[in-house]
Amino acid sequence: MPRPGRPQAVVVGAGPVGLTAAHELARRGVRVRVVDGADGPAPTSRAVAVHPRTLETFAQMGIVGELLPRGRKNRAFTMYAGGRRLVRLEADYASMPTSYPYTLIAAQKDTEAVLRLAVARLGVHIEWGTRLTSFEQDEERVLLRLERDGRTEVVETSWLIGCDGGHSTVRKQLGLELIGESSERWMLADAPVDTDLPPDTIYWAHTGGQALMMVPYAREGHWRLLDTAPAADTTARAAAGRLAAKLSAGLGRDVRVGEPEWTSVFTFQQRMVERMQQGRVFVAGDAAHVHSPASGQGMNTGVQEAYNLAWKLAQVEQGHAGRALLDSYSRERVPVGRKLLGSTRTATFLVQLKNLLASAALPVVFSVVRSLRPLRRAIQRKVLGGMSGLRIGYPSSPLTTHDSYHYVSSLGPVAVAGTVCGPFPRPGERVTAARVHDPHSSGCRALHDELRDPRWTLLLAAGGTGAGDVPTDVAVTAAVQYGEWLSVRTVGGTPGGPAPLADPGASLRRALGLAAGCWLLVRPDGYVAARGGALTRAALEQALAPVGPTTPLAGAAPREPDLAPHTPVSRPKEL
Repeated sequence: MPRPGRPQAVVVGAGPVGLTAAHELARRGVRVRVVDGADGPAPTSRAVAVHPRTLETFAQMGIVGELLPRGRKNRAFTMYAGGRRLVRLEADYASMPTSYPYTLIAAQKDTEAVLRLAVARLGVHIEWGTRLTSFEQDEERVLLRLERDGRTEVVETSWLIGCDGGHSTVRKQLGLELIGESSERWMLADAPVDTDLPPDTIYWAHTGGQALMMVPYAREGHWRLLDTAPAADTTARAAAGRLAAKLSAGLGRDVRVGEPEWTSVFTFQQRMVERMQQGRVFVAGDAAHVHSPASGQGMNTGVQEAYNLAWKLAQVEQGHAGRALLDSYSRERVPVGRKLLGSTRTATFLVQLKNLLASAALPVVFSVVRSLRPLRRAIQRKVLGGMSGLRIGYPSSPLTTHDSYHYVSSLGPVAVAGTVCGPFPRPGERVTAARVHDPHSSGCRALHDELRDPRWTLLLAAGGTGAGDVPTDVAVTAAVQYGEWLSVRTVGGTPGGPAPLADPGASLRRALGLAAGCWLLVRPDGYVAARGGALTRAALEQALAPVGPTTPLAGAAPREPDLAPHTPVSRPKEL
């Protein structure tokens, strides 16, 4: 047993990825230390785009309300070439329901500030100026050597998470190789820009020889600029003059750029590791993959990885699941990273577009796009689908159970073996892929409140019985036996089943495709693990088997459960 006060996990790196991991571990009661070799928070921002799926994750963490006022909601992408506007692509989330149908443009330093406040509320102190120098591990523990102010500290912990960036010490000492390619130099700049263009869209401007991007910050008159062909002289004054000239040529209007507050010239890379775990040590974020900034995916992907890993690590550390659960981290996230390399490679080509013949064809191509609305909408949805993160799922995960499901239409059951009938969330998909985003629906609000519970969620539609088993009895047994890590809710129920979840008018049950007695099992990160018709012990045991709970589901409920919704101390209260 670990000693009292001994950290159960150590996170290396206090950027957005490390802070997300620390928050979610601490929210689940895991003792965690966060160390970072820097002297303090970074004053500059590489990442500026927070995509919808990341906003959904921050909502589950209870912090999205603090971040939204710090950013600007972007719903469009406008393209110019040679001074002529080609097309404006509007955000179209009709096929991807979400409560956040936009990309939030927020400086990374602001995102980190919100996360630092959140981890501080959970009692986590960031140890700045503390550098990991080495570590070793065995079956029982990890021993770290930390250096601060010339002194070395040896720390014992159960788990180590490397969120320490592209030059990760953790990754290098694990011997994990970043596989991929390096490419050309680009420049990022944060600068005041004087232009008559409205700051309601991201702008792409092609000069005839290269392309640039302008992204509006919430701070009036300030923009993030991306130059795909920076000159050798990168001083602030020289950079401002070149950017102004290039943007004026591409946009066809006078653009004045003030001296940048910050610039960074870098050689972007497209690389990733082939596995993200070795024993008790994990990597996430830039420690596991580095990307072109063209589609703004690096930070967003890292946050998703940290969230994916933290709940699994907490469940294993607290004895509610076997260590095999942790194998699903690499199995789920490496394919996402691999697919992302392909999409960012395509985005990089389109953003820089140095081919003169291709640039000459742009007006012709986009005149067709403008005139054909179905084509324009298809392009908008394709681009958003790749960037938003809303279509990422885990259908092939070992935690996803595929079986014969009962999907319903107007609460009438329709049995479909292994296929989908209706727009209901399938195993492996986000539960919020359903149309559950009406802020006026008390059922939808209740579901989103439930998703902020750090546990798994079993949703049972009120009513209904099954052959040999009564769904309510199975739900009560599960609530009693697994209540520490499983929240059991009766959707639309009355005080006769576990923790009724309000659903007047059955709008939530219709959106989720749940007839009486049907059920849905949702992972702590909001993805559907399984669903089925009448809830039986066999069906629930099959769905939970990949998790590896330490005790099997009992044959009968040993005692009456507390039927009120369980509220962990660290559960966020905001709606």
